[in-house]
This record gives sequence, structure tokens and C-alpha cells, in this order.
Amino acid sequence: MANQTKQLNYKKLQQLLNELPWYVAEYINHKQRKLSAASLLNYCHDFKIFFNWMVSEQLWSGDVKDIPLEQLEKMTVIEVDNFLNFLHYQLNNKEITVNRKLSALKSLFNYLQNIAETRDLQPYIQRNVMAKIEFNEIKESMETIANKMEGKILLGDEYEKFRAFIAHDYGELNKDNKRIYHFYKMNQQRDTAIVSLILGSGLRLSELVGLDVDDIDFSKFTARVIRKGNKEQYVYFSQVAMADLQEYLAVRVSKYQIDKNNKALFISAPMGPKGKSRRLTARAVEKLIEKYAAAFGKPSLSVHKLRHSFATRYHSEINDVPKLRRQLGHSSIQTTMIYTHIRNDDLKDAVDKMDMPKE
Repeated sequence: MANQTKQLNYKKLQQLLNELPWYVAEYINHKQRKLSAASLLNYCHDFKIFFNWMVSEQLWSGDVKDIPLEQLEKMTVIEVDNFLNFLHYQLNNKEITVNRKLSALKSLFNYLQNIAETRDLQPYIQRNVMAKIEFNEIKESMETIANKMEGKILLGDEYEKFRAFIAHDYGELNKDNKRIYHFYKMNQQRDTAIVSLILGSGLRLSELVGLDVDDIDFSKFTARVIRKGNKEQYVYFSQVAMADLQEYLAVRVSKYQIDKNNKALFISAPMGPKGKSRRLTARAVEKLIEKYAAAFGKPSLSVHKLRHSFATRYHSEINDVPKLRRQLGHSSIQTTMIYTHIRNDDLKDAVDKMDMPKE
């Protein structure tokens, strides 16, 4: 499933590794059994920022690729603090983002000190400065995070209204603009199916764009996805999403001139006279959600906020945190617990019970 996406991420990963020191490639190779290429690619982007910073701060005068292990071994706590301040104040990274990048570096340095070994069975580095660095304390409680989320997700009857807006109302709103209306009509069923599937399942963006037609089980209302950590899982989706998917699939081949070898579920329109249909990219999905959200009057909506909207509705209607955790693919139940703090008391009166099949 989604072999093209995995292969593309793997190719990007290899290209990025060519710009980084040799021991990073060794570390990534060690991690490939546990993490997806997409996750490892994010790690490498974080490493690139760190190593480029080292060069810019003249901690190393040569090429990034040539930064030796000895240079890492003699880094000071003050220098690492300066890097973290650089992330926070110059790159405007939030505390949680700084923590994520620090976590990647801690993992790399731990590998160099405690896992990797020379032919003489000695660790690559004797001294690990990252072990002395503490994570930023995230001061926001779950309730604070949930309260911030409330105004940015769909609640009550907004849930169905947003789906209906994409299915019908957006076209009516723009029927006098031929260019916008034509583009909308071309992608009407596809875009409705995309939003309906997220709202009816809580899939992540990467999971959505990675779907192939064969991954949909129409008898069981499930989609086969590869979750974080390369874990395969069958995720339930709603009857509304099923109906919208079937409507889209009825026109998928004829509208998008699809090659028989193209198994991608969601397709982009061919560009130009010789253009070929291809798998819809994550960025393309983000842009179409941004477009509809702005026209709907809720510009804060994003793909991830639609996932939050699903989770909030699921919890309100089903009230089963372990099942919600599995549905969302969370590794920690603490992440899922955020949705128990979102106040949505009017939801049961505003919408029907979710039509989620029983596990």
C-alpha cells in the first residue's frame, strides 16, 4: 500500500543523508526497522538544522558532511543551550517543536554513545552532552490545550454543515465565476469524499493520501492504513463517508483519465495536454481544505483540525477512550485524553449518533 509515497520518502531520505555526516546514515539505518521513512526524513531535517548551525557558529570550519565525532564529543552545555535558543528565538519554534528537535538529537547522541561501537568495541563517543540537556517544560495543561482547540474545530451541527458546504453549497456560492465553478465541479465528488472520510474516521493526512483503492473494504467499512512506526491497521469509517466514497469512485476513472496501473485512491487532475493523473499530494489536500474552510467562514480549519473534530465527536457520542485511541492510532493514551476536556455538551442534541460500526 502506498508504495509510491514510501519510495518517494525513501528517495528524499537518501538524498538528504548525502548532505549529512556518515554516522547519521548509520544511525538512520539502525532506526529503519522501527520508524517510517517519513519519520526518519523529519529526523534528518532536524539534524541538518543542527549541523548547519554548528557551521554558522564556527564550531566547525569545514563542510557539514565532514563534522567529526570528536566535535560532537566536546560540545558544551552552553553551546547546546545556544542552539535551542536559536530554534526558539530566531526560527520561532514553539516549545513543543524545540522539544521534538531536542528529542531527535538526544536519540542520535544516545546511539553514538551507547549503541554504536568501533571494531575495538568502543563507543563512538565517550561524552554525551545531550544527556545533560533537559526538555522544555510544557506549561499548558490538557484542559488549556482543549480550550484553545474548541474554537478551531467543528462542533455541533457545523460537522455536517461543512461536509454539505463542500458537497453542494460551495458550487452555488461560486456559480457566477466560470473558472472556479468548473474546477469545483471537476473535483466535487473527490473533495467531498476526502473531507467526509477524515470527518468519518479521523485519519491522518499521510494516511489519507497514502490510500489505494484496494485498501478500502466496502463490506466492513474499513480502510487499511500504515500508521506511525510502520504499523498496519484497519480503521473504521462512517456510512456517510462510505456513500461519498462510492459516489467519487463512480466517476474517478472517467473524470481523471486514470492509467490502469494507478491504484491511488485520491487523484489529481492531469495538467496540460500530455499531463498524467497522479496521486494527490499531502500539500494539495491541505490547500483544498484551506480553500473550503476560508469560504465556509472558519479559516482556522485544517486537515489536522478535521481529525480533532472527528475525535471530539467520537468521544462525545461513544465515550470510550481506549477505542478512540485505537481509532486515531495514538501511541499514548495521554494524547487521546485531551478530547475528554473539550466541552461539547450540546453535541448530542445537534447531531445523530455516529454510525461507527462496532469493533
